[in-house]
Amino acid sequence: MCVPLQIVNGEGFPPMKDLIQLYKTAFLDGNDEVLGEVEKAITAVDQEKSRVASQFESATAEITSGKEKFIRLNADLENFRKQTEKERAKFTSNIQVEVVQSLLPLIDSFEKTNLENTQETEKEQKICTSYQGIYKQLVETLRYLGVGVVETVGKPFDPSVHEAIAREESLQFKAGIVSHEIRRGFLLKERLLRPATVKVSTGSGKHSASSVGAAKDAAV
Repeated sequence: MCVPLQIVNGEGFPPMKDLIQLYKTAFLDGNDEVLGEVEKAITAVDQEKSRVASQFESATAEITSGKEKFIRLNADLENFRKQTEKERAKFTSNIQVEVVQSLLPLIDSFEKTNLENTQETEKEQKICTSYQGIYKQLVETLRYLGVGVVETVGKPFDPSVHEAIAREESLQFKAGIVSHEIRRGFLLKERLLRPATVKVSTGSGKHSASSVGAAKDAAV
């Protein structure tokens, strides 16, 4: 019995069960030549299996590594997107704050002019009407941007949004309550644009004080 050359030189391999059967037959026949050839073939098959297994493990490791790299890259891209979005929102918010803060003196001027306008003549009434129209448009624009007014009179003094310049005796408000607004404060959504300048009640039966230091005591 002769073993084909391709079994020995590794060009092709018959099924392992055929090699085993061939080996049994050669062993029973005492054919050492065939036994040697079959042993070489079995060794070659084992080596080929080891090579293929090694290649498979290597390919699997590369796939796993590639998947992990993809996951890390995707996570990095997502973090970059979130950071960029956060910075963009912060930049936009800062620009809005700067724009609105630049308009606050204009609001003060409108309100001051409205208080000083006597409207005694027809001309003064027309001017007041024009002022009111422009002021209304300005207020609507600020409201659209999310600008709100800091609540003052009747509210507890809050140093985070109120700036006290004096304390005053009040029969209407208890101690620690804002009794008078000197200048409006404004918020852009939840961000303070300008604190409200106020006077704080000491309640009734106490001497009033107009010093800033006394007003600061009301904040404690």
